[in-house]
Amino acid sequence: MSQPVTILAVDDDPLSLELLSDALRPLAARVLTAPHPDAAMKIVHAERPQIVILDLMLPGRSGLELTGEILQHAPTTDVLLLTGHYTPESAVEAVRRGACDYLTKPIQIAALRARIGQLLDDLQKRLDAARLETELVRAHRFEGMVGYSAQMLELFAMIRRVGPHFRVALIRGATGTGKELAATALHRQSPVSSGPFVVCNCSAITETLFESEMFGHIKGSFTGATHDKKGMFEAADGGTLFLDELGDMPFAMQSKLLRAIQQQEIKPVGANTPKKVSCRVVAATNRDLETMMGSGEFREDLYYRLSMVELHLPPLAERMEDFPYLVRTFIERYAAEYGKTIRGITPRAQAVLARHAWPGNIRELENVLGSACMMAESELLDTRDLPPFFQRNPAPAQPSYQEMLPLAEVERRHARWVLDQLQGNKSKAAEVLGITRSTLYRILGEPE
Repeated sequence: MSQPVTILAVDDDPLSLELLSDALRPLAARVLTAPHPDAAMKIVHAERPQIVILDLMLPGRSGLELTGEILQHAPTTDVLLLTGHYTPESAVEAVRRGACDYLTKPIQIAALRARIGQLLDDLQKRLDAARLETELVRAHRFEGMVGYSAQMLELFAMIRRVGPHFRVALIRGATGTGKELAATALHRQSPVSSGPFVVCNCSAITETLFESEMFGHIKGSFTGATHDKKGMFEAADGGTLFLDELGDMPFAMQSKLLRAIQQQEIKPVGANTPKKVSCRVVAATNRDLETMMGSGEFREDLYYRLSMVELHLPPLAERMEDFPYLVRTFIERYAAEYGKTIRGITPRAQAVLARHAWPGNIRELENVLGSACMMAESELLDTRDLPPFFQRNPAPAQPSYQEMLPLAEVERRHARWVLDQLQGNKSKAAEVLGITRSTLYRILGEPE
């Protein structure tokens, strides 16, 4: 670690604080002390210690209550509780509140140093894992898109193959799946990548102005036409025109669009002669064009012309392998935008997000994480930072099995649920389940 770890010891007994300071001095750490909870919280807010050692019995409020306060403000902090009166019930409650361990007094210095050493090793591993995760995210980015799933890798490969050659392309996918990003990727992979990339949102243009917006007009061609105006085709000359929400284009305009694509020429409103243009056209839609063709709302000849190259973007629910990479990408983006040092997300917040259906797909996820980064006060996003909907719909308090499953699968799911409740602490999960760590790894199907 580039900077020394800060350890905070909290105890109302001055002799105990002195003993803790002496015991921790040989470790490569900065040791701070506090005699009561209020002083401890001031240090937590100001110094953000990585490890806090608490006496269970403190003046004003218990160590368990203080544990909750600390983790509410600093979810990444490891809290170690000390007590002279051990009971299994209080140990389980300590872990449930978020403590990483529970040691008894009188303090055994060797045992304390060993446990703190383990926490320091775990902290280094988490930092290394975060760096590795960041590297993996960067490795799985392609022209602004992020993907590791088979569907996205296949999409990336297709864009690379057709990008240098396409003249027209059709991108299909639900709202929020990233169709404009895919269109941008096609443009960047094309020979005209240095030319303009012009976006036309077909659903935002009124029918009476569509022809003028697409092809331009000359001065005096209609009331209000006080000067010549270039249309989007002409603006995209030498580059790419992206027609978003193609399914909302008026039927009368579709034949004119087809002619512009096929002839590579346009005729501005009021003009007597056509103009030559040279641009690639990428169209996108979330609508069922086959049904629209059947009902006479969309021209078959235009569809077949555009679908020479057809790309499909899957909804987020079908590419959950990409979810952690997308979460990391958006956190990095908005942490930088808001000038915050947000390193990641807590397991419990990740669990809440992962169980959401994401009907708005990538766009919805981006909006949620953008809002969470704005609200965050610590280095990790937590459930309290998420929008109100997620506050009202937390992760389930107990496992719920809807279907008939083999016993081994029920065992695996229950073990995974317990592990999630304990924020990934396998030692404590094994203790709660009454099994060894080796047995837990076997149940989870993970190597030790």
